[in-house]
Amino acid sequence: MTEAIAQARAGIAAGQSPFGAIIVRHDVVIARGHNQVWLRTDPTAHAEVVCIQNAGKALASIDLSGCEMYTTTEPCPMCASAIHWSKLDSVYYGATIADAMNAGFTELTLSIDDVFKQGGSRVRAVGGVMQTECAALFDEWKRAGGKSY
Repeated sequence: MTEAIAQARAGIAAGQSPFGAIIVRHDVVIARGHNQVWLRTDPTAHAEVVCIQNAGKALASIDLSGCEMYTTTEPCPMCASAIHWSKLDSVYYGATIADAMNAGFTELTLSIDDVFKQGGSRVRAVGGVMQTECAALFDEWKRAGGKSY
């Protein structure tokens, strides 16, 4: 998770929103990503999606079976769907959707657990990993003059 936090900080430094993610396979980081919504003027360029795209390129495959994602905030329903479709084994997250909403982000309040349950996904989601450190990214982002979407 510390590397995902570093990705979020790289995004903050680049004027992006405070979200970072990494994908690991056999204990090796194969992809990294941070939010690039403002950079790309693309509301789908969330850290998780960017990271999945980078992993697909690194492995030359859309099938990320055997891989795990670490992301600083609970994935939104769009990202949860991308995680499911990429066949990741697990996703570990820190801050919650409520933390993101408290920071000013407009989020859908459907949890990743609900998305996976309703969709019949086999992906395992584990929350609360370094939650305090991940939630603190929102304060860093605000101090840097960040804007939400």
